[in-house]
Amino acid sequence: MTVYLVGAGPGDPVLLTTRALQLIAAADVIVYDRLIPAEALAGARAGAELIYAGKQGGGVSADQDEIERLLVDFGSAGGTVVRLKGGDPFVFGRGGEEAEALAEAGVPFEIVPGVTAGVAAPAYAGIPVTHRDAASAVAFVTGHEDPSKPEPAVDWEALAVFPGTLVVYMGIRRLDAITERLIEAGRSPREPAAVIERGTLPDQRVIEGTLETIAATAASEGVRAPAVAVFGQVSASRERLRWFENRPLAGIRVAVTRARAQASELAARLRALGGAVVEVPAIRVVPLAGPAPRLAGYDLICLTSPNGARVLFDRLRDAGLDARALAGARVAAIGPGTAAALERHGITADIVPDRFVAEGLIEALADVPVRRALIARAADARDVLPAALRQRGAEVDVMPLYETVPEPLDQTHLEQAERADYVTFTSSSTVRFFLSAAGERLGSGARLISIGPVTSAALRERGLEPHVEAGRHDIEGLVEALVRDAEERRGALWA
Repeated sequence: MTVYLVGAGPGDPVLLTTRALQLIAAADVIVYDRLIPAEALAGARAGAELIYAGKQGGGVSADQDEIERLLVDFGSAGGTVVRLKGGDPFVFGRGGEEAEALAEAGVPFEIVPGVTAGVAAPAYAGIPVTHRDAASAVAFVTGHEDPSKPEPAVDWEALAVFPGTLVVYMGIRRLDAITERLIEAGRSPREPAAVIERGTLPDQRVIEGTLETIAATAASEGVRAPAVAVFGQVSASRERLRWFENRPLAGIRVAVTRARAQASELAARLRALGGAVVEVPAIRVVPLAGPAPRLAGYDLICLTSPNGARVLFDRLRDAGLDARALAGARVAAIGPGTAAALERHGITADIVPDRFVAEGLIEALADVPVRRALIARAADARDVLPAALRQRGAEVDVMPLYETVPEPLDQTHLEQAERADYVTFTSSSTVRFFLSAAGERLGSGARLISIGPVTSAALRERGLEPHVEAGRHDIEGLVEALVRDAEERRGALWA
């Protein structure tokens, strides 16, 4: 039994440490703060108990004594308990108090540091908190002290003459008073300053000014927590070093309708390009029960999706078989995603078409002799491929491996999708089930991105014209098409 006090970083899920992800996946209980990335909690195992214990300045907050009692009780009961905290647990995170409560109760604990907002948010804003020419020291300061203290512990007069960068956490509501105090104590009112709201998140905002003007500017811009303030010459570096806003999808909200299990690759690519990804999984892939197929005697085995490859090898493994069961047959994959799924099981596809649709695979097989073929696919897949092979005189067996079913979408999912700038569709089933759930909720301003002609046809059947169809019908092609469209639209806006 151990309680792990784990830093989850400031918000961007890519800043979660490997150790944090390992513990989240193994935890029996997760007690988590506000602003924990959804991707972190998605990594929890099935059956783990998730308990919200977030705090919000000026709003309803969990009681710290109650949080500590929960940690002691769960830790004493055994199992793996993860206390998931924003940023770093020991940097203005009250992790020290929670560790003391556990130590006093005799409950074993470990500390897992996280990336703190005071470093990460300025970095994402293009502001180095130290710089050889501008600041050889940095001070991290809380702008919100314990109100029960008899007198403030922060010596603002000393900080006014501190020869380096000041990074103030939790000080937005007191920013006016803090800057006034620093100026009164001798810090230059013309010193560059910045406030970073929701640092590292896709909707990060940076407000710039001087020590004298920053509080009024932040107030007029409606800056709200979470935010950090940076005072010092390094704040002027932003003009040269900003990078976060320069990514091709910065400020663009993209809805991903793919099944949750398959969405991660697309979501990760979009986030890396600056997109604010909204996952609205409209479908779920359900493997069909069945024995391992007898593959002997086939001279061609066709896989028409990565899901099909995964389920096929699951069946083989359950029967004590492996890639050797495919020996003697040519293996065709409908596209690079399916080919990659086969590679993970030790199979290199013999045939991968240039066009990643059934028609493309038919063209690629035109000169390939086929006597007996097995097509491993979804239950509701089109019959274009088996019909074409049978027309050539081949004996064709179709093996349904999985079915695609609708994933219920709650109001939160639908509201997020309604605000999206782009909605991506990666199959006709994502079109069918998403539109059935969203109905009129699909925002009229959203641009529809289709992975290929079959998906585009499904949109047109429902009276919607895709704004963009990927030239290459895979995830990489879809991302390229979306980025190109976003850049063209941005260029038109500034023309």
